[in-house]
Amino acid sequence: MARDTTDLTPIRSVDELVDHIRGGEKPERDFRIGTEHEKFGFYTADLSPVPYEGDRGIRRLLEELGATSGWEPIVDDGRIIGLAGTNGGGAISLEPGGQFELSGAALENLHQTCRETGAHLADLRAIADPLGIGFLGIGSSPLWRLDETPVMPKSRYEIMARYMPKVGTRGLDMMFRTSTIQVNLDFSTEADMRAKMQVGMRLQAVASALFANSPFTEGHANGLLSWRSDVWSDVDNQRSGLLPFVFEDGFGYRDYVEWALDVPMYFVMRDGRYHDATDITFRQCLDGALKGRVEAPEPNMGDWANHLSTLFPDVRLKRFIEMRGADGGPWRGICALPAYWTGLLYDPGALGEVHALTRDISFEEASVLRASVPREGLATRFRDGTVLDLARETLRIAHRGLAARARRNEDGLDETIFLSPLDDIAARGRTAAEELLQLHAGPWDGRIEPLFSHLAY
Repeated sequence: MARDTTDLTPIRSVDELVDHIRGGEKPERDFRIGTEHEKFGFYTADLSPVPYEGDRGIRRLLEELGATSGWEPIVDDGRIIGLAGTNGGGAISLEPGGQFELSGAALENLHQTCRETGAHLADLRAIADPLGIGFLGIGSSPLWRLDETPVMPKSRYEIMARYMPKVGTRGLDMMFRTSTIQVNLDFSTEADMRAKMQVGMRLQAVASALFANSPFTEGHANGLLSWRSDVWSDVDNQRSGLLPFVFEDGFGYRDYVEWALDVPMYFVMRDGRYHDATDITFRQCLDGALKGRVEAPEPNMGDWANHLSTLFPDVRLKRFIEMRGADGGPWRGICALPAYWTGLLYDPGALGEVHALTRDISFEEASVLRASVPREGLATRFRDGTVLDLARETLRIAHRGLAARARRNEDGLDETIFLSPLDDIAARGRTAAEELLQLHAGPWDGRIEPLFSHLAY
């Protein structure tokens, strides 16, 4: 997330928190696609990570990108920590370990998404190449130890880094050593939101398998196909993972709000400063728990929006829906992830078909898949078959959904072209991680260094 929200509107009731999410409803004609991707910066000369400061640091990258793009700097305690595009044109932000993130604009089709991604990477290379900096598309840091990983100067990350070890064993790995691709999608009604959230929760492990791309840690094979997904098994289980109530037939906005109210906060912002609030839930905040601790202790809608952004379920509900299960990966994957979910969820016929296909997948079954996929990938057993079978069936539906949308480029090609990397994976029955492991054991002769040129943008 590039920038935390400031909205001083007072909160008078829980109903207003429900209405805040309901306010995201849009007619189908106004549905948009927002794609986010993260990547690791490294120095090409020695493969070391790029720090924030220095003549060849991330700060300089942001400053030069801002000068060439005209995007507005996002500043935290006097330091530039991101860029905001003009007229809703997306944003660039930093993840805790220096992962460089593009939060794309809300776009009408996947052709625009791919053009946006290509333009961003080209702009970044034009500045980074002369500085000897490359960027790696992968789901986790393949080489650096946690203590070798740079720390970005963002106030919210200081609070998170202190808190994470109190609530799980792998929160710092998640913050500093993982990378993802996400897509943000719209909903038209509460029923539409329910169907999309339920499909997303039930199939998130399938997406994790299709995008598994993090088999190395600290220079060695880690025994997993998606180390990033496995990390999420013990980050902070109060705010992450699968949500059992989403699987229920009557799930609605209020259920999500009631859950979110009882999750501990991270912070509140007052006059541009971050105040640690990790010892209270949002419900306690509503009941006056900040009195005597900060000026203006009464919670406001900005506090609520920021709190929603610090919840990490596999599918996150704000005023749109975020699909959060995929590893970071190469350029084609950045386009493929939104293609998969857009194809499944934006055409009414496809959504109906995939909802019918998955509606009897229980919370318990989905939990087993979520636990098994990081190690077994597409070979994970599911009922009488495997996750690969389910992936192939959902890809068939996604193709149908994108074809029905009929959004064509200047060559007359529709959005199904962006599913081709996933079609290749499904045809081979092998994840990208397995392909990397084969290269590592074969042509790379057990060395990790060739990975950087292989997956550099």
